[in-house]
Amino acid sequence: MDERERLMNKDRPAFAGILRASIHLSIAGLLVKSIALGKEFVLAAVFGRSDAMDAYLLAFLLPNLIINLIAESMNQALLPTYVRVRIQEGKEAAQKLFANATLALVALLSLITVMLIVGLHPLLPLLAPHFSTVKLQTATQLGLVMLPVIVFIGIASNSAAVLNTLDRFAWPSLAQAFIPVSIVVGALIFGHEFGIQAVAIATLAGASIYAVSMVLHLQLQGVKFQLRWTSGVSGTVEVFRQYVQVMLSALVANAGLLVDQTMTMLLPAGSLSALVYAGRVVSVPMAMLAGVISTAITPYFSRLIAQRDWQACRKTMRQWTWLMAAASLLPTAVFILFAKPIIRIAFEHGAFNAADTAVVAPILMMYAIQVPFYVVSRVQYRFIIAMRRTDIAFYCGTVNLALDVVLNIVLMRYWGVAGIALSTSLWTVFTFFFLFYWANKLLREAEQREATV
Repeated sequence: MDERERLMNKDRPAFAGILRASIHLSIAGLLVKSIALGKEFVLAAVFGRSDAMDAYLLAFLLPNLIINLIAESMNQALLPTYVRVRIQEGKEAAQKLFANATLALVALLSLITVMLIVGLHPLLPLLAPHFSTVKLQTATQLGLVMLPVIVFIGIASNSAAVLNTLDRFAWPSLAQAFIPVSIVVGALIFGHEFGIQAVAIATLAGASIYAVSMVLHLQLQGVKFQLRWTSGVSGTVEVFRQYVQVMLSALVANAGLLVDQTMTMLLPAGSLSALVYAGRVVSVPMAMLAGVISTAITPYFSRLIAQRDWQACRKTMRQWTWLMAAASLLPTAVFILFAKPIIRIAFEHGAFNAADTAVVAPILMMYAIQVPFYVVSRVQYRFIIAMRRTDIAFYCGTVNLALDVVLNIVLMRYWGVAGIALSTSLWTVFTFFFLFYWANKLLREAEQREATV
């Protein structure tokens, strides 16, 4: 049986396949997130809410933004079309499409990295005008070290998307652990001698190992990692058109993160670190649940849509909406009811003291409100992306950005940095209702078109 027949004649229903992928991703994700959370414990113990930690977070702000904006956008745009081309035209055509997309992505990320290296020194003061000269100098030095991370993680992310279409979920998820493991080693062994510079170098080292491991695993699955352009490849124009729209959507979405962290810098010293520490804690169940369902369900939605099986799409969306809603309620309640002891146990070591716990705990409570809405909305979001209606995601992100700015201005006046966290939760609630409406609307329209054929 060739590749096309294997994909078109799955012998297991979508629910079972998604469940199996989710289990693999959950186990791998739990391990990776535990390591990542341990990394935060180590950084808190070694650096606390210090100027050095603020400088590191500021330095990584731009690479993180570019990774989310450019690299993640490409794999979202590539995956549905890649699946369609592989099903309808075969493995060779899909290989050429992947090579085109990879070359374009690496070229774009490399160009952006060079531009940021040149413009980093004048740019950082604009992002953190209240940082001292010494702190900005430190952030600039750290940023110059870490900027190549953009290219490495971009390569790894694109490779992971293709591996997911081959039902390979565990290793792409596990390989992400190379980055926090490297940071922990750098902080513990070299942090006291070389300071925060050791963490920046370790971040770069972890990202490079992550990229190499993903490329090697891709080769083992029979997919070549090639930086080669082939003209006239089916689906290339479609991928790039979708990519522009997804990237614009990601731009406005990640601008919210930039807005939050920039506005936090207007508050007392250490506020940025407090926001990030609370965000790291709440990100564990969000990544475990939302990340797992997003990764597991996207290849199946793409296959079902390519086969025009709308009944299976509706059933899959309904089942996983309810399952994700049920799964997200417990962590939400735990974070709201036990925020202070969680922060105390997690971070109150070394330079992180009881006063820091008192600041971070209310932020965690406000952030926790968003968990069920964010997790469930990933099901609808991935269906919309698989339908190649990326314009809807862009409209949603634009409204969210406006809401974020307005709510930040209002709420931070009353609750400080906790108000910024509450703002994030409120616009996440809006996102859920917006995406739920459009996903069901698109599905109804597809079913009606099918009925008239």
